[in-house]
Amino acid sequence: MGSYPKLFSAFELGSLALPNRAVLSPMTRISADPSGQANERMARYYSRFAKGGFGLIITEGIYPDATNSQAYENQPGIANEAQAESWRPVVHAVQQAGGKIVAQLMHAGALVQHNAFTPIAPSAVKPVGAMLQEHGGSGEFAAPKAMTLKEIHGAVESFAQAAIRAKQVGFNGVEVHAANGYLLDQFITDYTNLRTDAYGGSMERRVRILVEVLEAIRALVGPDYLVGVRISQGKVNDFHHKWANGMEDARVIFEQLATASPSYIHTTEYKAFAPAFAESGPTLAELAKRFSGLPVIANGKLGEPKQAEDLLRKGDADLVAIGTSALVNPDWVNKVRKGKALNPFDHHFLHPIATLREEELVVDTF
Repeated sequence: MGSYPKLFSAFELGSLALPNRAVLSPMTRISADPSGQANERMARYYSRFAKGGFGLIITEGIYPDATNSQAYENQPGIANEAQAESWRPVVHAVQQAGGKIVAQLMHAGALVQHNAFTPIAPSAVKPVGAMLQEHGGSGEFAAPKAMTLKEIHGAVESFAQAAIRAKQVGFNGVEVHAANGYLLDQFITDYTNLRTDAYGGSMERRVRILVEVLEAIRALVGPDYLVGVRISQGKVNDFHHKWANGMEDARVIFEQLATASPSYIHTTEYKAFAPAFAESGPTLAELAKRFSGLPVIANGKLGEPKQAEDLLRKGDADLVAIGTSALVNPDWVNKVRKGKALNPFDHHFLHPIATLREEELVVDTF
């Protein structure tokens, strides 16, 4: 196990026995069919990471309903039975290669990069920043419509129904995407949530919808199924955002999430090992562990194995999620274990569109 004994130690995440602490981070690849169905290219892509040593793989964001949750063209969905069944070969390919796979469930909210429908959001606040060109967007975001209470309850139910579909087609778990500026994060964020009802105002009320989503999912999938949740401060359209009340907001968010019995919390920051709120102090991952008492996956510039090992040794997190470094090293785990050099990531790899390339679909023996 070389210099990284913690990274290569086994871990039990909920009901899943994992051979190491390395997780494939969710990354948008917009490579599904126009119908939102997963395809054979995606099965080859995801299975490469299992063959490369990753014990747990989290998919790209999958939209849970066909009405208004899809963020990107050619984004995969799990909003109906046909879309759900299309994932079965992907799940099978990963599991046959020795991996476990979790479906990340993601509602775009206001961050919609196509014109198929009017976006919905906590409040009618136009998103800051510009659309992501590498994800097929161009120009400014459209102004969303403020959600009614009926639409909020419908969104909660859509997450729960998507989760049960994921379980039925063999996924080892689901992860609720409440990070990076998408719908659930829009509720948490002060300047995108101007509501004055039970879902707005204090942080306790702004995080309420996320607690309800987790509770609704748990009620359908049962007590033993893996259910995680991803949390961040920064957003794809507001990279440097920080929670206004710092550590107190972290306490409220993580304590409230723990009441809904998720299996783990997945924090993502630009640098997972950097202090969350100041030049010194705890990381966001450490705060998640402190205030929730749950297992934590940390993501953010951990492709350098020494950084990953140090974070795990400190106890800030239980597992580390590897993102862009894994794109150019699908065998990252096996390479690190054997002491082999890692390919450096270049952001041009995702240009002009962050879709799958042929070289990513070749199934190697590593």
